[in-house]
Amino acid sequence: MRILIADDEIEIRKVLRLLLENAGYEIVEASDGAKAVEALRLDPGIDLCIMDIMMPMMNGIDATREIRSFSTLPVLFLTAKSLESDKEQAYSGGGDDYLVKPFSSRELLMKVEALTRRYTSYSAKKRSEDEIRLWGGVILLPERREVIKNGTAIDVRDKEMDMLIYLAKNRGKAIDQRTLYEQVWGEMPLPSSGNTVTVHILNLRRKLEDDPSSPKLIRTVWGKGYQID
Repeated sequence: MRILIADDEIEIRKVLRLLLENAGYEIVEASDGAKAVEALRLDPGIDLCIMDIMMPMMNGIDATREIRSFSTLPVLFLTAKSLESDKEQAYSGGGDDYLVKPFSSRELLMKVEALTRRYTSYSAKKRSEDEIRLWGGVILLPERREVIKNGTAIDVRDKEMDMLIYLAKNRGKAIDQRTLYEQVWGEMPLPSSGNTVTVHILNLRRKLEDDPSSPKLIRTVWGKGYQID
């Protein structure tokens, strides 16, 4: 279970990291709201965000509003602001729970456990059994033949979809062009088949990669083929 701690105070992050790692959680850190949003866009495997409200660059409430445009993961606000109006603002901004500083470690862990348990249960019911989460906020739904990136549906053509599904279901393995052509087109490769595969890979990268010139989702493994991790 992975948790993002977003707080501009390094000492708070150290205390939370120690407490949560001792409880068995894996920790990712961000020093402001903008970095928290970026971290969650790049890493859809994070299960919970503990968010300070008063931070530079982008405050916690604005960051949570941005996060809600592409993710439903739970956000626990951790803040010194304790007025009812502050809580109302936090909840209306997309927060799931609220904990006032100073806090007890026991109460924090109880809230973290409750939020992650609820989210895991909700997500399991909501998503398709074969939903595949990929790098960079990309979600592949093979049964529905849909691709979603950061909450937005992406127009992926038929053979591109077949290729993406095949690579995703063989994630961690480098697949050579000949095998890709045989599996996706169902035909024996011709001399020009490698170019066909290359064009479809380039199209997928253009649509799904943050930087198509430096692909992170569909990597080229030199001498072996293409791979999704």
